[in-house]
This record gives sequence, structure tokens and C-alpha cells, in this order.
Amino acid sequence: MKLIVVLCLVAVAVAAPPPRINYSQDNVQITKYENDNLGLGNYRFAFEQTDGQAAEQQAELRNEGREDESIAVKGSYTWVGPDGVLYRVTYIADDNGYQPEIEQGPGGGVPPAVVASLLG
Repeated sequence: MKLIVVLCLVAVAVAAPPPRINYSQDNVQITKYENDNLGLGNYRFAFEQTDGQAAEQQAELRNEGREDESIAVKGSYTWVGPDGVLYRVTYIADDNGYQPEIEQGPGGGVPPAVVASLLG
């Protein structure tokens, strides 16, 4: 399960948007940051940036203290693609695996390589 959480965090980091005309990539500002994590199981975090990138994730510890203890994670991340379209991936990662759903704003399609990489 820890691998799924790590993969989700890597996916957020890799989703960095390309340069756009209306902002300087050297001057991206964080407009929202929340982090509620005591390191004891459940957690929640979220952030938003001026370049359109954002992510939020929350986890729930299931079956605490039992042999089948696991973490279920729900979240989403967004970025602006090279085509200027806002993309959003909403996902659940639990004992059934990583289950993403991809949405895009008007004017763009999800490239096949992105779909393939997200679905494994």
C-alpha cells in the first residue's frame, strides 16, 4: 500500500505544467496549502499554485492493528497541458489498486500515452 501512496505522490510531481504566456515559470506562487498529518494513519493535504497545478489527497487507515491493515487514498491533481487545456485526474488507491479517472477541459483530448501511463 505504501507503494501506491508513493506512486500517487510521484504522479503529482511529474505532472508539472509547461510554460504558459500568462505567468512566469520562475515566479509560480502557492495560493493554497493545507497539511493535516500526524503520522498516525489518516491524513489530508492539498495545494494550489498560480500556474494551474493543484492536488489534494486524503487517506484513511482501514483495519487498524489487524493483519489486513491498509490505507485507502482518495485524491485528485490538475495541470495545464501544452495545449492550454486543464486536465484533472481523480483517483482512488486502495486494496483494489490504483483507479484513475481522467477529465479534460474544453478543447483537448487526453493523449493516449497519458492514458496508458496512468492505467499501467
